Amino acid sequence: MLYEIIATLGPASQDEALWEELRLAGATAFRLNTSHISLSELERWLMRLARYFDRLGVPLPVVLDLQGSKWRVGQMLPVMLAAGERVELICAQTSDRRGVLPVPHSDFFEAGRVSSGEVALNDGRVLLAVEEISSERAAARVVQGGEVSARKGITYRASDFRAERLSEKDHAIVKNAQGLGFLRYAISYVRDAMEMAKYRVHFGREVHLTAKIERQSAVDDAESLANHADALWLCRGDLGAEVGLRNMAEQVHLFSRKLRRLQSPVLLAGQVLEHLTVSPAATRSELCHLYDALQAGYCGFVLSDECAVGKYPVEACRAAALFR
Repeated sequence: MLYEIIATLGPASQDEALWEELRLAGATAFRLNTSHISLSELERWLMRLARYFDRLGVPLPVVLDLQGSKWRVGQMLPVMLAAGERVELICAQTSDRRGVLPVPHSDFFEAGRVSSGEVALNDGRVLLAVEEISSERAAARVVQGGEVSARKGITYRASDFRAERLSEKDHAIVKNAQGLGFLRYAISYVRDAMEMAKYRVHFGREVHLTAKIERQSAVDDAESLANHADALWLCRGDLGAEVGLRNMAEQVHLFSRKLRRLQSPVLLAGQVLEHLTVSPAATRSELCHLYDALQAGYCGFVLSDECAVGKYPVEACRAAALFR
């Protein structure tokens, strides 16, 4: 059985020698999460990858994961929030004050007026309840505490707001990367087929586009959405942040039952082999989960922290490739 293994490159996987180890261990493509690197850093990554592929003779696909309409916290020092604590969210790129979280998206505050008021950060690890909101500021209470740091995702648990588009940075990334034939793109936080159809028109049919399924609306509209994408990734982190962990598990189960009806291959993402960020061996539970996912019809896996920041990126790829 052949399937894709996409290894995310990051601080733990910067060396060319390690890229070769990842490839030999089973990685079929690399991923760069552009939300966490600057344009100049991305340019350096792509130049180095291009040189590596020249020496290799055959390039691997490199997926640039674009932010799309996903909201993220701005630049700030990491902070540990405690349940019951009051925090302020401001429309700004940066903040150096404790208890003040920068959210550099004006539409986040606009969306607050037609949303549940429940805010999830960092894949749902931290939960806030909005008590007051205006066009550039919100006051909230911490319901579930935890760490918040720069560039972590932030979303409402439920919202009818709609303003999907590529960010200015996304547009700059695509423009600067023109001419590199090994590139693919993944669009974060796609809402439904209507949104994905807009991206398909923008990029054209010749560009390989992945739709990241991480919203309830995208799960519901997956069959139509797949008609506009070359691949789908089921991303359980942000899906869990939006609908809650129990509902996330139920939605993943329901989504998995319709895999074979979808017109595009689907990869599984989100803590696929999380144990391998700190341990050189996968758990038995993780390996059973991989096998069950392949039997259900998933066509591969996206490894994120396992390869980007984990201690055992090569072992993670090797474990993900175990059932080939």
